[in-house]
Amino acid sequence: MPRPDPPLTTHRAIEAVWRIEAARLIAGLGRLVRDIGQAEELAQDALVAALEQWPASGVPDNPGAWLMAVAKRRAIDQIRRRERFERKQEEIGRDLETSRDPSEDDFDAVLDSVEGNISDDMLRLVFTACHPVLSTEARVALTLRVLGGLTTTEIARAFLVPESTVSQRIVRAKKTLAKAGVQFEAPVGDELAARLPSVLEVVYLVFNEGYSATAGDDWMRPALCEDALRLGRILAELVPGESEAHGLVALMEIQASRSRARTDPGGAPILLLEQDRARWDQLLIHRGLTALARAMALCGPPDRPAPGPYALQAAIAACHARARTPEQTDWVRISELYRLLAYAVPSPVVELNRAVAVSMAFGPAAGLELVDQLASAPELTAYHLLPSVRGDLLVKLGRRDEARTEFERAAALTGNERERALLTERATACTEVSAGVTATRADSGGNDRSG
Repeated sequence: MPRPDPPLTTHRAIEAVWRIEAARLIAGLGRLVRDIGQAEELAQDALVAALEQWPASGVPDNPGAWLMAVAKRRAIDQIRRRERFERKQEEIGRDLETSRDPSEDDFDAVLDSVEGNISDDMLRLVFTACHPVLSTEARVALTLRVLGGLTTTEIARAFLVPESTVSQRIVRAKKTLAKAGVQFEAPVGDELAARLPSVLEVVYLVFNEGYSATAGDDWMRPALCEDALRLGRILAELVPGESEAHGLVALMEIQASRSRARTDPGGAPILLLEQDRARWDQLLIHRGLTALARAMALCGPPDRPAPGPYALQAAIAACHARARTPEQTDWVRISELYRLLAYAVPSPVVELNRAVAVSMAFGPAAGLELVDQLASAPELTAYHLLPSVRGDLLVKLGRRDEARTEFERAAALTGNERERALLTERATACTEVSAGVTATRADSGGNDRSG
């Protein structure tokens, strides 16, 4: 029997265990009860039991198995109270009727009952939480809750929305899944290919919100990036034959490698071409390039698909990662990759990024011509990066008065305070240069927010 730990130490241990085991626990329970909402409730019951018992008894040697044993017993109790689930009682309870008390040390039997199916269970959980019957916001909230192990408070804080809003999204998501009769199962074959983009979208949305926050005072929220990376790595191992899963991991690994270089000591943004590349994380870059190689190995020949959007974006990120200095960046290659990306997923935002690459490869006038062609795109009407990119190109062409207007417009459109300050500073710099005053940051070069 483990020794009791001080209450504060135990509570911290429980938090750590929950973050590690929550997804596995809910996945295993979901397979048994076939309902993601009920599975999460059972897992929460087990967590409460741990909070009540572990401060006195100590943290078990196998805390995950302890939680699973308690949760499965609760499942049996519920099933016994509901006669219509008699068949499930026999199915789930057969090997649990004589189970030991979860406070005992040996949990091998309990582990054996779930470990053999953990990969399949996790895959079922991922595809259920990200089911397309749910709205994007609901998928994100439910995924972070059941797969990321985040509390509603943490999710609300990360996305700067009221906690009640997150709670409602999660409750509605569970009800929607139940009402739609969504089965707790992973799709196969063509259905898996059709459903996978929904899952990848959720993971990348979480990452992007951490990498470049859409609102608030902080430029980055690293914890969200870490959660997304963890989910992406799990997913890539669950579907090893899917190129885009590896492509997404590659993209996130390489982008995350720049995190330390993206802000100054005061938290202000540092754009891609101004970053100290010595601060880029070489381990993450190596992992990203390895994942990209796996993604590309699954593409190409006639019997395999062409590289998808995430693999192409990862290839673009790799061009930056391989360049030791901004001047060594292969902008011609990047502009070509953006052309392929625009073909794969036609989007004004992709075209805007291609315009930046073209400007770096062939001059600001060529880039500005492409940007001006996007001015009437409805999707970019309120997109602050359109005037921001245009302002940058105008600065390079010496048209600073026009550039100032664009930076001021971009500052008014962004919801992020750090970014607004940067854009306002650039507008001021244009004014000072026009007035004959030296501006130290007027030609900062590049306006890639994804830096």
